Amino acid sequence: MGVWPLDGIMLLQLFIILSLPHFQNAQIVYFPAAKVPTSWTINPRTSAYDQIILSNGKPNAKNGFACGFYFQNDKRSFYLAIGSAAASIDTSGNQVWTFTDNIAWLANRNRPVGENAELQLLPDGNLVLKDTDGSLVWSTDTANKSVAGMKMMETGNLVLHDGYNNTIWQSFDHPMDKLLSGQKLLAGQKLVASISKTNVSEGDYSVSLTSKGLVAFYDEIMYFSLYFPDFFPEIQTVESIELTVNGTFGVYALTREGLKLLFPFPRFSNYTRMKYDSKGHLRLYDHNSKSADMLRDHVNECDYPTSCGNYGLCSNGRCSCPAGFAQDNVSKAQGYFRCNEVNPTACGNPLSHSLLSYENVHYFNYSAGIVKVTDMASCKQSCLKNCSCKVALFRYNNNFSYGECLWPSPVLSLINERTDRYYSSFPFIKISNDVGSGRGSIHTRTIAGIITGTILLVGLIVGLSWILYFRKNRDGEDEMEDYLDKLSGLPKRFTYQELRVATNDFQKKLGKGGFGSVFEGNTTVGEKIAVKRLDALGQGKKEFLAEVKTIGSIHHNNLVRLIGFCAEKLQRLLVYEFMCNGSLDKWIFHEPLKHSLDWQIRKTIILDIAKGLAYLHEDCRQKIVHLDIKPQNILLDADLHAKISDFGLSKLIDRNQSQVLTTIRGTVGYLAPEWFSSIITEKVDVYSFGIVVMEVVCGRKNLDSSQPEECMHLLPIFMQKAKQDQLIDMVDRSNEDMQLHKSEVVEMMKVAIWCLQSNYTRRPSMSKVVKVLEGNMDVEADLDYSIHNATTTTAIRKAAEQATTAPLSPFILSGPR
Repeated sequence: MGVWPLDGIMLLQLFIILSLPHFQNAQIVYFPAAKVPTSWTINPRTSAYDQIILSNGKPNAKNGFACGFYFQNDKRSFYLAIGSAAASIDTSGNQVWTFTDNIAWLANRNRPVGENAELQLLPDGNLVLKDTDGSLVWSTDTANKSVAGMKMMETGNLVLHDGYNNTIWQSFDHPMDKLLSGQKLLAGQKLVASISKTNVSEGDYSVSLTSKGLVAFYDEIMYFSLYFPDFFPEIQTVESIELTVNGTFGVYALTREGLKLLFPFPRFSNYTRMKYDSKGHLRLYDHNSKSADMLRDHVNECDYPTSCGNYGLCSNGRCSCPAGFAQDNVSKAQGYFRCNEVNPTACGNPLSHSLLSYENVHYFNYSAGIVKVTDMASCKQSCLKNCSCKVALFRYNNNFSYGECLWPSPVLSLINERTDRYYSSFPFIKISNDVGSGRGSIHTRTIAGIITGTILLVGLIVGLSWILYFRKNRDGEDEMEDYLDKLSGLPKRFTYQELRVATNDFQKKLGKGGFGSVFEGNTTVGEKIAVKRLDALGQGKKEFLAEVKTIGSIHHNNLVRLIGFCAEKLQRLLVYEFMCNGSLDKWIFHEPLKHSLDWQIRKTIILDIAKGLAYLHEDCRQKIVHLDIKPQNILLDADLHAKISDFGLSKLIDRNQSQVLTTIRGTVGYLAPEWFSSIITEKVDVYSFGIVVMEVVCGRKNLDSSQPEECMHLLPIFMQKAKQDQLIDMVDRSNEDMQLHKSEVVEMMKVAIWCLQSNYTRRPSMSKVVKVLEGNMDVEADLDYSIHNATTTTAIRKAAEQATTAPLSPFILSGPR
């Protein structure tokens, strides 16, 4: 038999592919390409092999990259995957391919599909994955983009291409937790680690490449940063990180002169992939799975938030448990570390527990929980009296009578070594008095003596006490539910079980705020919803009731609709309409997205926010002051229209009241100067709106600790440019469309300045703002360009330097004045 020429092989492959529009047994087909249209169905399991649909391995090859359906754990949950595959011979003598443990990419890793799910390369060029019930799980969004086919590259890159072999979509542009040789992590992109080796869903660790370097986060709280200009002063902008074809790791950067430079790490060579693992380590792997920690010279083992699990003490990379805690047997058997309380503390009896203190034990980030500015004694006492506090860390500079008291939740690893040259830190760990000797045991013996001496009296009244105690607790749990039952005009009330089912047991987290996490879900009628589950340490009964009563009774196009709520014992959840485009901050502060918002869209978003606030302030029966207007609380629908959300801090004001006295609440960077007198009006929302407008048109945060010190605070720069009549310099330079509409953008900046007047009486009402934005009114001419007083600025600067991103408690905001 003659040898087929290359063109003949490709024609034969094309003929077979076109003649099999539906692969019923995809695991025996190893073609590297497919044409439009084609579809593949997951067959019921008949063997232990993965179902490979495309492979770049040659007929006699033993390994290569493949794309197909990969199963994990239960063998009934499947993922569309790309990864290394190995060939073997089955019992019938056929060559079969299966995935190795090196899975490089998954389509929607948070949502596996079941048997008979289908992958379709549609006639319009869109590649979609549909579950057994036909619901859409994932899509490349390439409809009508001239896609002609799909191919599996030798590099492990899955590519959709047009008729001229130009790339329309590629998996390399959507990294998961790995980079393969030749794949880039661009500035603005991130890697998200899996939950564990056996659970590929997105975990709490993520690492981002910024324009200056690498920044790593645990649950959105930074634990590490590596800024390359600190090592290479000639770098102006970091462009990408990649593994080059020969396996050498490199950082590509642009110099001030615009030259592209490669900064190699010579000690890392011959590696084929980079992985960000479930413990937060960035590792390089070779063909034999030998690994090297890429950041070993920059990150101490104890700096990783979960290095020693919950409550563990990490010292020189070794883990131990504090007194009153012991290593969990399950974690010991499975090779990781976790500490559990030997005798859990009882909240009902303050004498049953005490605080164990250590010296110079630090935490990975002092904004990772509830923070108070106080003295050491008050820090200890407040934790001792509060059931929610398990560990309090007091950090101070020179004087222990003034410092920060952190209540981390959950309590992750504690760093048992001096890591900070400027601050001293003492942890106070709550333990049961039944553990150890000394003061705790004295308390125990005292309590035992009292109990023995009064046992007869206790025996006589125990029955009555139990009844009263039971009623009190039952009444306490039912108080809020009874109160809500009596309110009229409330939205639908869900049971906790209904919301567990709707969210698939709270699997897909959309985000996390100061009071809880938000999860995606679907109602029984197929309506997509967002469910906010409130944390015990965050939003309390007062704030929960405020949100239900406030947003549950009002309706406006520019307010997020509250569909329903759940109040069962300690479970408090709010059910909102689903806003598919997320929060505004993700569009104006994150590099890959902010370029896509043109001027008209930004202008519409600003008008939408203004209309929503005008309704709250002027059109409701009671004036509603939101008190926490910021980009994170502005959500965008499918058409990029803005809606105001998160009413947990809102305040109702009667029409006959001009101002109210209240504790400081809100987020640093968006607080009006009058907050520091605690007397507020709706004009605090106007001020926050002005900050948001400034951020939208400038394309950066008001307080940005990643900027040089002189540029960290945007507002003073903004006001100085306004005073010098140079506002045109503040237009977002990274957006070409914004540059084309500079004159309009400058007029919008003047609206922001009007809203940012230090004297709140000089700020406009939101209805006036709406008139200006709609062209029916002009901005006031005589504007004041001064900003808040020095003490306020000092407080804000201190908070910014602490890199606090979550809404801050009144304790921080009412610090030194």
